[in-house]
Amino acid sequence: MLAQRVASAAVGVPIIVLLVWAGGPWYTAAACLVILIAAYEFQAPHHGSMAPLALLSAALATAIVAGANVGTDWVLWFTIGAVVIPLVWVTLRADPNAALADWQWATTGALYVGLLGAHIVLLRELVDEGDWVYIAVFGTFAVDTAAFFVGRAIGSRKLAPTISPGKTVEGTIGGIAGGFAMVVLLNYFLGPRLEFALIAPLALLLPVAAVVGDLSESIIKRGMHIKDAGTVIPGHGGFLDRLDSILFTFPVVYYYLIWVVA
Repeated sequence: MLAQRVASAAVGVPIIVLLVWAGGPWYTAAACLVILIAAYEFQAPHHGSMAPLALLSAALATAIVAGANVGTDWVLWFTIGAVVIPLVWVTLRADPNAALADWQWATTGALYVGLLGAHIVLLRELVDEGDWVYIAVFGTFAVDTAAFFVGRAIGSRKLAPTISPGKTVEGTIGGIAGGFAMVVLLNYFLGPRLEFALIAPLALLLPVAAVVGDLSESIIKRGMHIKDAGTVIPGHGGFLDRLDSILFTFPVVYYYLIWVVA
């Protein structure tokens, strides 16, 4: 599994770097594709493979992300659509026994993956360069990587055995420390270069958000009775498995820049 993770990183990291550097339509298109797949992975266990409502929910999640390229107003409008359109769908289907659960599932998936995922584009559009996107992405990856190796080396106490049995307290602390260090270092070596007193809170918030995001997806998968959301990325599972922390860390960075740094 470790070899697969390394191989996936060797392929994926250069692609991410190039897309973030390019920005614009290429970056947005890639984000939309990833969100489309991740949103479908969320829907498939409940609705079934190729179910129309699963595809509709995934499309709505993608529309929210695409709207982020135009502006926050479009994010809002497509978010409203993600609530209303599935409700209209289940109403027209006229199956009272399944309507509420199907509508809740379709809406939840579109908002969880789409609305949070929209910040992947919003953050790139916030500033001219992609430095903050690099900080968000590689800060998040550092949390996951550090937690993995520290947990394997010295992990003994379970963090949340009923949610994610493989996670340990020691690994989580190592992950938070690794994420903190990565954010601080990238802040210095890339463009932002905020003073330590200003970057330190974000360097702590980001890894904590990454841990919460990881645990949140884990408990959702427990409810679905699945181990991984997909099998697209060797060593990681599906796109939703790879995005679990990203969906939480990007909004944290985005709103920190708006509310604190700006």
